Amino acid sequence: MNSNLRHVLTDRIALALADFAINRPWLTIGMSLLVAMIAASGLPGIKLANNYRVFFSDENPELVAFDHFQETYTKNDNILFYVEPKTNEVFSPQVAGAIEELTEEAWQIPFVLRVDSISNFQHSWADGDDLTVEDLIRDGATLSQEKLNDKRDFAVNEPLLYRNLVAGDLAATGVNVVLHYPEKSQGEVPLAVNKARQIAAQIEARYPDLWIGLTGLSMLNNAFDEAGEKDAKTLMPAMYLVLLIVTLIVLRSITATVATMGVIILASATAMGAVGHVGTALAPVALASPIVIMTLAVADSIHILMSMLTLMRAGETKLDALRESLRRNFLAISITSLTTIIGFLALNYSDAPPFNHMGNITAVGIAAAWLYSVTFLPAVIRLLPVKSTKADGELTKSELAMDKLAAFVTARYRPILLAGLVVSASVIAMLPQVELNDQWVEYFDERITFRSDSNRAMKHMPGAYPVEFSVNAAGPEGINNPVYLRHLDRFTAWLRARDNVEHVYSYTDIMKRLNKNMHGDDESYLRLPDNQQLAAQYLFLYEISLPFGLDLNDRINVDKSATRVTATLHQVTTSEIKVFLADAQSWMKENLPEYMHAKPTSASVMFTYIAERNISSMFVGNAIAVLLISMILVFALRSPGLGALSVIPNIVPILITFGLWTIFVGRIGMAAAMVSATSLGIIVDDTVHFLSKYIRARREDNYDQAQAIRYAFKTVGLALIANSIILIAGFAFLAQSTFRVNVEMGTLTAMAIAVALAFDLLVLPALLLIGYRKKTNEGIPDEDKRALQPAA
Repeated sequence: MNSNLRHVLTDRIALALADFAINRPWLTIGMSLLVAMIAASGLPGIKLANNYRVFFSDENPELVAFDHFQETYTKNDNILFYVEPKTNEVFSPQVAGAIEELTEEAWQIPFVLRVDSISNFQHSWADGDDLTVEDLIRDGATLSQEKLNDKRDFAVNEPLLYRNLVAGDLAATGVNVVLHYPEKSQGEVPLAVNKARQIAAQIEARYPDLWIGLTGLSMLNNAFDEAGEKDAKTLMPAMYLVLLIVTLIVLRSITATVATMGVIILASATAMGAVGHVGTALAPVALASPIVIMTLAVADSIHILMSMLTLMRAGETKLDALRESLRRNFLAISITSLTTIIGFLALNYSDAPPFNHMGNITAVGIAAAWLYSVTFLPAVIRLLPVKSTKADGELTKSELAMDKLAAFVTARYRPILLAGLVVSASVIAMLPQVELNDQWVEYFDERITFRSDSNRAMKHMPGAYPVEFSVNAAGPEGINNPVYLRHLDRFTAWLRARDNVEHVYSYTDIMKRLNKNMHGDDESYLRLPDNQQLAAQYLFLYEISLPFGLDLNDRINVDKSATRVTATLHQVTTSEIKVFLADAQSWMKENLPEYMHAKPTSASVMFTYIAERNISSMFVGNAIAVLLISMILVFALRSPGLGALSVIPNIVPILITFGLWTIFVGRIGMAAAMVSATSLGIIVDDTVHFLSKYIRARREDNYDQAQAIRYAFKTVGLALIANSIILIAGFAFLAQSTFRVNVEMGTLTAMAIAVALAFDLLVLPALLLIGYRKKTNEGIPDEDKRALQPAA
């Protein structure tokens, strides 16, 4: 070893850490455990988020608009009981009785504000000169089929019921429960959901011919909680087992594997414990952090241990090999840890707080993994026996494979460059065709009951994607102005004519029915009143007739200067919702007075723009990450040229990954916003390790490009492949999550790592050989020539 290297600052730091850990192993282990235990004491404080709103920052314009809408009208957090009779007949005595019972029981759900069903729908009719308003179905179990048929005919012709609470094919019905949460504790949503599930189970037990599913926004909120909890209970334990097996196969040393698993556990406990101390409620995206940390924490240990085992096979003692391995790898693992941290911290530019949380948690975990790898790991290795068979001078199969790959790349670098350019350009060219799609029902797989219940419900009931419009009148009491009503009716008709609109709930339908009622139920008067005073009187009579909890506060604002129109869409993609929203606003601008122009809002609208908004916000984060990582590489490699060159194998694989996803899948959600940043931080590791070994050979041993590349393949090639296998396995395992964002993130990141490995082993060496002219070994010391030989 060149004695001058000891004067390099990083080498001196590495050797100082190695000497401390080796000479004081018990103290080092004790200090590591103490730090981890202090951090891990926060683990009981970890909370799970159970509100879809956590995906939106306080400044998100769609959230701001939705909050304003909900301040004007009743909040629409809801639980929808979807009731499907096995007889496919809703209007039968048995089903009518069950719906009445279910409606009554639903009022017992905590935080309930109102309950709507076919049984308590406020049916109005003329009784002489009086207006009578009462429940549509009373004592349904005792009604004759003939009377129920009359109720059915009314429901089919009532716009506010048909294709809303009554399925278009009359094969199902719904009981909608509107809730208002005080938002003082995390247990509010689970409390309401658990009560709803108890009620559903009780009704099903009493009426075996009914199937009851639960959907709605409260069920969506609870699904986030359930998905995170299910992943935490199943994925994390299984992930430890997967990493244990893969690491054991790669290292072929039980002791080294045990030490590596210790680093993983300590790093994960430190990062997640820190979250508990802060008290942040975690969404399923952030709950994937331990799996990401576990996967990434392996990398540093693998490089240190593989180098150590290689040196031991070359004849060095365990302790000498350990010290030398730390010296050789310290700079590289420090740089890679720093660049990976930068990649994850870039997620703070995302507009979705769960991505911010995941980035910060993972960054803490990576920093902890680096610290434990250079302290705890060597201390444990110092105490435990490690065996390695001494080499007999012949290359192992894996070393021979690396040597052959190096020879292949150096001999054919021009065709490799050309092929890399053609393949990269062809795949990346597909990127503009990718479709952003965020249907929040599909955020979960069928293992989450919200998804399966919602899918079944949407076969008969309106879609799960409502779009709300708050349509202003000219002023207070203006909603009864005939001009306003006519304009509103035209807008309602336009909405109903749209192919993807299942149902429209509009104030004009109430006024038409009241006008008919007040004219002796004459069907010819099923139209809007043409006198504002009459319309106001009709509304007043109707409102004072409504029972408590079923008023019109959810449809009309306080001073009667605006009404709410709800258009429910069915199974639409994000792009289809965008077209609908744009068309609606365009129609209003062309056909309605300016004061009636309404901005669409709802949870569906919020999720429609979440991927696009996050990708847009992440452009800045990604740009800063690329700039910082490039500057770090320039500084660490002491070469502006190599620093700039390193951008290619770090960025192109990510673009290729998205291109491949476009070809084979075609759609992507908000996971796209995070994968670019996280993948950049991860795949730069291979580039750094390869270039650090390449530069070491060029500067310290005076090798030419081809010889330095062969040296890099020999010294770090196997570690890169081993690390990539572990990373791919870890992120591919994340694809088993019940939460689609995690599935896409895991799959895309695994793909990016695989593409980056191929790029670093083929294209990067070819790039380094541009302008290469073969140089002989003449003048190179014998000890350095031996570095190219099998025994080295």
